[in-house]
Amino acid sequence: MRFAGKSALVTGAAGGLGKAVVAMLRAEGAQVAAADRDVTAVEAEAHLPGNLLDRDYADGLPTAAAEVLGGLDIVINNAGVITRGPVTETSDSDWSLSVGVNVEAPFRICRAAIPLMAKLGGGAIVNIASCWGPHPGPNHAVYCMTKAAIASLTQCMGRDHAYQGIRINAVCPNEMDTPMLRSGFAARGFHPETAIAELDKTVPLGRIAQPEDIAEVVLFLTSDAARYMCGALVEVNGGKAVS
Repeated sequence: MRFAGKSALVTGAAGGLGKAVVAMLRAEGAQVAAADRDVTAVEAEAHLPGNLLDRDYADGLPTAAAEVLGGLDIVINNAGVITRGPVTETSDSDWSLSVGVNVEAPFRICRAAIPLMAKLGGGAIVNIASCWGPHPGPNHAVYCMTKAAIASLTQCMGRDHAYQGIRINAVCPNEMDTPMLRSGFAARGFHPETAIAELDKTVPLGRIAQPEDIAEVVLFLTSDAARYMCGALVEVNGGKAVS
């Protein structure tokens, strides 16, 4: 029960990784506030539905979670979107959505959460970046840019707020078997099972990640076992380089 007595906010809680993180935190004693557009299917102590593109909603999430849970020790900025294609095929709406969800929302949540955590003596924040941030791949220009931005922001915040007892790190996964990945394949005319089987062949460990593989690392970074980690970007890729 690594997280007994701890309170956590998880964004993107209804997605594949979000659900895994919420379930694992609760299994180890944490009280969790789940944030997403629709959280009715997520088992958690508190449900905070809303749109992360709404600045007031994003700004208010940490306080809302702290009020309903009685404190805030952990924040997991997990919500994210993927925009595919080069810059020349990126619309204004693609740009606004990607920057708004992948960069601006975590920025706002961290900005609001850090003072709350500092008053309580510290805490842990984990941002979900991507291997495609530090190592950008082809035809995902805006996605790679946003993930590079959140990776850099994590490193800066990790350094700036360590003195307050707040550890801020990021996990950088590669491909993960989630509903978002499968729906992306389907939208492009690929059969999800076949496409994932082909992706599995490209990974040295023999398969792409399951949400639980990444969630384990997220929980490690929020736990006392990672007490000396701050401003780190942890790549979890099964040995597969971005190409």
